[in-house]
Amino acid sequence: MTKSNTDQIYFTVTAIVLLVIALIFVVNKASNEVDQLQQEIDTQNQILDSLNLKIDTLLWEKEIWDHNIENNITHLLSAIMFVESSYNDSAYVASEDAVGCLQIRKCMVKDVNRILRKQKSELKFSYDDRWSRAKSIKMFDVYCKYYGLITAEEIARCWNGGPRGMQNEMTARYWEKVKNQLDI
Repeated sequence: MTKSNTDQIYFTVTAIVLLVIALIFVVNKASNEVDQLQQEIDTQNQILDSLNLKIDTLLWEKEIWDHNIENNITHLLSAIMFVESSYNDSAYVASEDAVGCLQIRKCMVKDVNRILRKQKSELKFSYDDRWSRAKSIKMFDVYCKYYGLITAEEIARCWNGGPRGMQNEMTARYWEKVKNQLDI
């Protein structure tokens, strides 16, 4: 073999080896990218499954409320707001330090924050949050769910008289006012 043939073979073999190494590198990199994309797809599928579960739960809860006007929380909440403040987000009763559309006292904020801590939630309300309709409604929701209040009467009387509001005769009059707003 001549030196030029040997050089040509050496060059060809070197080129093939470099090509094989480059292909291995490209395939390995592509494989890693495929693995990363698969992990991202799995993560997105888990998020999607979680959202679907929340949607199913919300639809289920909506169906319950739609079929039982006594438990329709939106209608009930509206009636309670009317009784408490005539829908006035700026309502304030100084003698009770009751604030906002749901006339929330400081003890209610403390109780809701206690519930949230117990549930290991990062959410926390301040006394000033009572002036916000959205935050007041959120406190109402946390309170009612925690105490397992189901019927309109339970919700109204326990909102007015605390967790044992059903045993307090003073809350019966409050319930009558709310019931009149519900037209039931």
